[in-house]
Amino acid sequence: MNSLLSGSLEQKLRGIVGGDHVITDPGRLLVYESDGLTAYRWLPRAVVLPGSTAEMAAVVRLLHEAGIPMTPRGAGTGLSGGALAPENGVILGTARMTRILSLDPVNRVARVEAGVVNNRLGDALRPHGLYYAPDPSSQPVCTLGGNVAENAGGPHCLKYGVTSRYITGLTVVLSDGQVVELGGSGSDPEGRYDLVGLFVGSEGCFGIATEIEVRLLPLPEGVRTMLAIFTTIEEAASAVTAIISGGLLPAALEILDAATIKAVEASVFAAGYPKDAGAVLVVEFDGTDAGLDADAERAVALCEADGAREVRRATTAAERIALWKGRKVAFGAFGRLAPDLIVQDATVPRTKLTEVLHRIGEIGDKHGLKVANVFHAGDGNLHPKLTFDRRNAEQLARVEAASREIMAACVAAGGTITGEHGVGVDKRKYMTLIYGPAELEAMRDAKWVFDPPGLMNPGKVIPDPEPREEP
Repeated sequence: MNSLLSGSLEQKLRGIVGGDHVITDPGRLLVYESDGLTAYRWLPRAVVLPGSTAEMAAVVRLLHEAGIPMTPRGAGTGLSGGALAPENGVILGTARMTRILSLDPVNRVARVEAGVVNNRLGDALRPHGLYYAPDPSSQPVCTLGGNVAENAGGPHCLKYGVTSRYITGLTVVLSDGQVVELGGSGSDPEGRYDLVGLFVGSEGCFGIATEIEVRLLPLPEGVRTMLAIFTTIEEAASAVTAIISGGLLPAALEILDAATIKAVEASVFAAGYPKDAGAVLVVEFDGTDAGLDADAERAVALCEADGAREVRRATTAAERIALWKGRKVAFGAFGRLAPDLIVQDATVPRTKLTEVLHRIGEIGDKHGLKVANVFHAGDGNLHPKLTFDRRNAEQLARVEAASREIMAACVAAGGTITGEHGVGVDKRKYMTLIYGPAELEAMRDAKWVFDPPGLMNPGKVIPDPEPREEP
C-alpha cells in the first residue's frame, strides 16, 4: 500500500527509529484517527514512535525541514481532540518511551520518560512509601507526557491540586528539533521565567516533553472512605457545599447522578450502587490518622442533614475499592449505550452546582438528548456526558448545539470551559466565551516563542484570529 510520506523521508525516519516504528499503512493508522473523544476523527499522514529524546529530536528535525505539522500523542485517552493530527500531519507517539530514569526517595523526586503510565509510576513508588498525587480517572492507561500536556487533574485534585503542582523539570523537543531543559533539580528559578509552569497544560502546542521530573509525596498514614446515597442530585450537591463550608477538606468529593448509576449497574462494571438512587457522593479523607475519624463523622452528619438516606463506610482496603468502583468505571459503562460519547469539562463555583445541573438537564431536554453527570463536585468540575451516534448528522448537530449551550451556561454562572480535559479541537470554538482579542493574541505570541513556524499541534486551543479590516 502506498505511503503518504515521500519515499526518501520515510526511509530516513525508519533509519532513525527502526522500520517497525514508522506507521504508514492506512489500516494501522485508523487506531490514531481519534482520541477518547470519538466525535472527531482525523487520519494522520503517518505515526512515528521514537524510543528516546535523541530519536525524537532527530525525527522532529526531519519533519521541520519538510514543513510537516506534528502532533504529540501519549496513550490517546484525552477528551478534547487534542492528540489528532491535522491534514497532512504526522503523529509523534511516546509509546516506546517508558523508562523510569531515576528515583530519589530521600529528596522525593523521580525522573521519567513521557510514555510512563501514571499507575506504573505509582507501583514503582509504593515500596518506598511514596506516591505521585495527580490521579486522572484514566490513570491505569494514561501517560505522564499526556498528563503534562493537559495539566491533568483527577478525583483527588480537590486537596492535592493538578499536575502543574508536581512537575519540577522537563526535557522538551521544540518544533525545530532543538532540545531544551526547563527547570529541574538544582536549578535556581529566582529571576527567571517559570517556563515549566508555562509549558504544563500547553497541549502539545509548544513542543513535546520527552522527560519529566516529578515531585513525590509520602503515602498518607490513614484513609477514610464513605459513599453517601441520596434521593436527588440536588441533595448531594447541597451536601458538598455543607462539607466544604463546614471547614472540612476531603481528599475527594465525587458525585454520580441517577443516569450514571443506572449505566454502571447495567454494565459488567456493576458496583452495587442502589439503582433507585438519585445520586451518590463518594467522600474520602486522608492524611495523619489522628483526627480522620472525627472528620469522617462530621461529614456523615452533614450528608445526613442534607437528606442522605444511607452512608456506607469502608473498613478495609477492599471495601474502599468497592465504594470507588462505580466512579472509576463510569465512563467505560457508557460504551454499551451508544457508539459515541462527548464528555464536557466545565468548572463552576460549588455554590452554583444545583443551579447549573438543573440548567444542563433543561438543555438536554430541549435538544432531545440524554445527559448524565459524573464529576469532581468538590471543585465544581462538571463532566456532563452526551451519548450519540456521529454517523447521524442531525443528531450530531443537536449534540454540538447542546454542548455550546452547556458551556455558555457554565460561563454565565461564573465558571470556565475546562477544568482538566483541555481545549484541543472541541473547545477551541468556546475560547471567545472567556477570553477577549488581546488575551488570545498574547497566547498566540507565547506559542510563537516556542514554535515560530507553527508546526507543533496546529489548529488546537487558540481560535484563528478574526480577519482585520483594511484601514
